[in-house]
Parts: sequence; C-alpha cells; structure tokens
Amino acid sequence: MKKTWDKFAPRYRRPLLMAVDFLLFSASYFTSWFILLRRIAIGEHLFVMLLGYAFFILIFFLAFWVAGMYESLWRYAEAYEFFKLMLAAAVAVVLFVLVTWLAFQPPRVEARLPITVYFISGMMAAGSTMFVRTAYRALRNSLARRGSGGKRKKVLIVGAGETGLAIIHALGRAPAYNYEIVCAVDDDPQKQRRKILNIPVAGAVQDIPKLVDRHGIQVILLAVPHATGKERRRISSICAKTSCQLKKIPDIFDFETDSATAPSTVTRIEDVSVEDLLGRDVIDVKRFKDKYLAGQTVLITGAGGTIGSELCRQAALHGAARIIMLDVVENGIFQMKQELDFKFGQKIEIIPVVANIREEARLDSIFAAYKPNLVYHAAAHKHVSLMEAAPEEAVKNNIFGTINVANAAKNHGTKRFVLISTDKAVNPTNVYGVTKRVCEMIVQNMASPDAATEFTMVRFGNVLASNGSVIPIFKAQIAAGGPVRVTHKEIIRYYMTVTEAVSLVMAAAEMAKNGEIFVLDMGDPVKTLDLAEMLIRLSGLEPYKDIPIEFIGLFPGEKLYEELLTAEEGLLTTKNKKIFTARPIQINKTNLNETIKILHSAAYGNNKEELLRALDSLVPFR
Repeated sequence: MKKTWDKFAPRYRRPLLMAVDFLLFSASYFTSWFILLRRIAIGEHLFVMLLGYAFFILIFFLAFWVAGMYESLWRYAEAYEFFKLMLAAAVAVVLFVLVTWLAFQPPRVEARLPITVYFISGMMAAGSTMFVRTAYRALRNSLARRGSGGKRKKVLIVGAGETGLAIIHALGRAPAYNYEIVCAVDDDPQKQRRKILNIPVAGAVQDIPKLVDRHGIQVILLAVPHATGKERRRISSICAKTSCQLKKIPDIFDFETDSATAPSTVTRIEDVSVEDLLGRDVIDVKRFKDKYLAGQTVLITGAGGTIGSELCRQAALHGAARIIMLDVVENGIFQMKQELDFKFGQKIEIIPVVANIREEARLDSIFAAYKPNLVYHAAAHKHVSLMEAAPEEAVKNNIFGTINVANAAKNHGTKRFVLISTDKAVNPTNVYGVTKRVCEMIVQNMASPDAATEFTMVRFGNVLASNGSVIPIFKAQIAAGGPVRVTHKEIIRYYMTVTEAVSLVMAAAEMAKNGEIFVLDMGDPVKTLDLAEMLIRLSGLEPYKDIPIEFIGLFPGEKLYEELLTAEEGLLTTKNKKIFTARPIQINKTNLNETIKILHSAAYGNNKEELLRALDSLVPFR
C-alpha cells in the first residue's frame, strides 16, 4: 500500500493539497458564521455571506499560490515553510478585509460582513492549514520509522551544533538506518540541559560513559566535523571507554539545516576509521595542486607499492601527460594501470615498466626512451626485521638502486629527482634506517647549483594501512580472534595517511632547491598499544576481554621512539606552515665515495661483517 501511495502521491500531490485546503477554508469561513447564529439573522446576510465566501476562497488560494504553499514538500517542512504559511494567511486576511470592505459599501449591499467573521475565519484558516501540514509531516516520519522493522539502535550524538541539528532532522526521516536518537552531548554549557528538536542535550563529552550505561546506547555518532585533531583524540578516548559502535559525519560535507538538504546528510554517515581516532589535523591536500606537473612526463619507481600507487594517482590528477610506472613486481603496476585507464581513459599515457633498479643498464635504456621530467624514487626494501637478516639486499636495493636511478636522472636531463625517505633514517638503530640515511647523503652529495637536475628528499613517518604496516596485521589478528601482538607497551610512532604523505612529496618537489630534506609537521606520536586497542574497539570488541593483547618484545634493530631530525639538523620554515626543511649536514664526500666502494664489494661479495662495519663507519648505528 505504501509503494502504491508513493507512486500516486507525487502526481496528484498539488490537487490533493488544494482540495484539502478548500475544505479547510470553507469550514473556517462557515464556522465563523455558525458562531453568529444567535446574534444575527442569517437570512438578512445570506447574499453577503455567499459573496464573502467566494472572495474568501479566491483570495486565500491566490495568497497561498503566490507564497509557494503548493510547491513545498511538507514531509520535510521546517520553520521557514510554516512562517511563509502564516505570512500568506495574514496577507490573505488583509486582502479579504480590503476587498469586502470596498465591495460591500451601501447601497450596493444592505449588510456588511460582521467583524467576527474576519477575525475567526482568518485565524481558523491559518491554524487549520498549519495543523494539517504539521500532522502530515509527523505521521509520515512516524510511519517511516515504524516501517524500518527490527529493534532500533539507540544513538547518542556528540555535538549539538548545526551538524547535530541537521542529523537529528535527517535520521527522523531515514528508516534505513533504524536509529533512535536518545540524547546529545556538547561541551558548550549554554546548550547543556536544553533540548534540540525535543532531543535532550544531556551533558558534556565527559559524561558519555555514564549516559551510555544509563540509556543503553549502542551507537555514538560524532557530529563535530570541524573539531581539531586534539579535540577528536579527546572525544575518541572517552568514547573508547564504552562498547558502542562509533560513526562519524565526514569533514568534507558542509551540512545545512534546510529541509531540502537535510535528508541527504544521512547518506554521509560513515564508520569511524582509525585515522579519525589518531586525532591528527589532516593536511589540506587542496593546497598542493602542483601546476608544474601539467603536461610533464613523470617516472615513479616502486609504483606498485602503497606510496608509489598514490603518487601515480595524484600525478594523474594534477595533469601529468605521461606516467612511467616502474616496479620489479608486475602485479601492482598492472592493477594501477587498470585503475588509471578506467579513470582517465586516453587523456594520460600510462606506461607500466617491469624493471629492477639494481640494473644500471636497464635503467639507462628506460630513461633514454622516455626522458622523464620528474622522478619520484619510492622503490626500497623497508621491513626492518627482514633487512636485519639480509643487510646485503638492503644495500644493493636501497643504496645502489638509488645511485642508479639518481645517475640515470642526472645523465638524461631530468628536471627534478625526489627521494622518498623515512624517519628511521634519523639516528638509525637498524640496517634499513642506515641505508636510507646513506641514500639521503648520496642525493645531497649529487645536488649542485650548476647541475640541470634538482635533487631533494622527503622524510616522513609511518603510513597508515600501507603494505606490511601494523594496521593490516592487527586487523588480521583481530579477525582471527586474537591475540593482537604488540612489540612493547611504550613503543610510539608517527603516523600519517598515504594521501598526506604523497601531498608532502608533491609539495616538496615543487619547492625543491637542491639538496634539501623536507619534513612534515606530523603532530604528536601515537602509542602502538593505543592503536591496537582502538582497532579492537572499532571491531565492536573489548580489548583484553574479547581480544587478548600480547607483548612480544622489540624486533632486532627496532627503536621505542622514532625521530624526525638529528641533533645537528634543526628545522627551517617554508611557505607552507605544515612543511619544514632540515638544515643540511656537511658531508665528507671523499669518505662517502670510498665507503660506497667498500659497500659494493661487500654486498656483492656476500661479506656481511665487512658490510656492517662499513655502514657503521659511515652512519654509526650499533
């Protein structure tokens, strides 16, 4: 029956509404005369009554039509629509008085309209039409909620501002979500102990745990899209004390409380991600629209990895004419080509190249064929524990692979070369970190004011959900029922999203002035243990109760704390307040070149002890 009505109503909505109004106008007018039955003789006023009725109906319909009362969707009507209705009714009454006063002048008619008719009929017409529309709106929303079926989940909203108001409006008309809003919280004292749309603002954020217990809340909806990272972390830590499911309103949507836009907001409700719980102020990617990429040929090494894939996406979005995706593993670049071809079609030339950066001749032929204007060097062996067991491979791939790519860029006139580095290169305690620090030294050494190629480096921390990072590992362990294995209770790391990381790389390439190391303001570091507990709670489970957490000890070469700068470097500001440069350290070029020769001999001669001694002499780490 509901489906039949939904098909029927849009087509005949306006005639039906006008028919209802006709009945209401008629009832209002004649009721005012009925009240006068004992005071006047109706027979003497019959002509005036009927002529006045015609004027009354025509004027009210005209006023309502001009005011758009038959264009509005009354199921979504709010204060503005009802204000227009009252204004239209007031205008109609004024016009009715003027028209009848002029029309019923003696000797044209023997009697006038009683003043009571003006007052009562106008008031009843306005009141009855508003009542019917309000009742229809309430009934429609009530039926929608009942039609959702099943037991409704009790919801607490964090934030009683404009976004919270819009969501309360929208959820009342969204049966698909099957939510019952019980209360809201807000840290603004002026909003507390009050109501918004009959929903009580029951306290502040700190009161969430007791409100959850008191009302049996199952879902907490974060309606604070413009909160700072610090505020989000505080709110998340309080919500994490409950077993509720967390939902959010994405930051990119600017909600309004207008009736036409409110229903669409519910489609924007999403699960809270671990990125939200980390509480970092995300870098605004819109600032990094790299115009210098437009029409350029870009070569990306390690293009099948997490960073490399995002570099490909953003290079395409920023207008690169040709993207050379280079990787030794074909699966990633094959999938990336399918994605970019689907999104951009023939607008961009996408060239996947399977090659090993260790092979100097192969790289030389690739650079000679494609003449890239810009190179992003993201290829590297990065897993700390694996590189501790195979330092020869780390040196071959990370150090000599970087030398090969950088030399090819220099020899073939590449305009910019960007090395993707890591915070593990700062005061390293492992082979991976040392090799990346040596890569930085090599790139810095190749930078020259007279060279055609500008060399720069970008240093950042861990990328959330990248290949081999802790988040996918923790998720798999949670899915298996635990335990979640954390190396140490106190271990902390800097984290960023892959979009932020790549945006930094893009901005660094644009600002490069040869030999600079760019560093992102990454906010506060996060405990890996906190990260594990957040992920467990996001899965709807309780840490230590539903999913155990084990501490297995640090991996070989692993540090408790990561750093972004050495003691000698210090930070220098750039035109972007979120990006800094590290002050360059003087390098002994002779010692660097001689040590690289020793490393080459030791790595390809499988002399592990000599290789480690050479690395330690160049960058002490043991």
